[in-house]
Amino acid sequence: MRVHDEAVVDRRLRELSGRLHGPTRLKADMLTETRHALQDAAEAYRQRGLPRAEAERRAVAEFGSDAQLVPGFQAELTAGALRGLALRTLVVAVVMLAAGDLTWQGSSWSGGPPPPRSYLLLSMAQERIWGVVAALALAALLVSRWGSPGLARPVRLLGFGLTGGLLTGVVAGGALFGWSVGLWDAALTWPPMIIGVVLASTAWFALARAARCWVLADRRLRPAA
Repeated sequence: MRVHDEAVVDRRLRELSGRLHGPTRLKADMLTETRHALQDAAEAYRQRGLPRAEAERRAVAEFGSDAQLVPGFQAELTAGALRGLALRTLVVAVVMLAAGDLTWQGSSWSGGPPPPRSYLLLSMAQERIWGVVAALALAALLVSRWGSPGLARPVRLLGFGLTGGLLTGVVAGGALFGWSVGLWDAALTWPPMIIGVVLASTAWFALARAARCWVLADRRLRPAA
């Protein structure tokens, strides 16, 4: 009895799942809630005396078509993806701003001649970039959590600004690291530098995944909207 019900529901859920993209946990929770709603609706129709097949068809049909369901579901997933990206970015930005200079303190070359002025300018620019990225992440986190549907365009702009800021940070950070190694050969064997590179690489990998999730979710949202 119940197997047939679940087969019909599963088919509808697979259709919805194929049209949605976003954070795995949030998407799973949404589909679980949808499953329960469909099963409850089908059970209610059967209690009214409808045949099982007709009860299932009505439950699925009256729950909504793709055109009715997908835009709202995808909008929620897109907002969730942006929240995840913003939260991760905010944490990484705060750590970078607070601990960036620690990788150099006590190094064998710190008491030598200062680096070129252009190097110092790049280092200062990187700090400014992270400051801007942190501000964008905080704004995106707040607006995507409590913003109204009318703020969809500003939220999208914040998302693209945040993604662009992260890409700029990657370029600036990579250039600064390469320049540092060129100036001081010992940087490659300096333990704080090694630890910093490992942690930064891990952080960038997590941010890249979160950014990709948001970009793909936003791409799904636009055709659906």
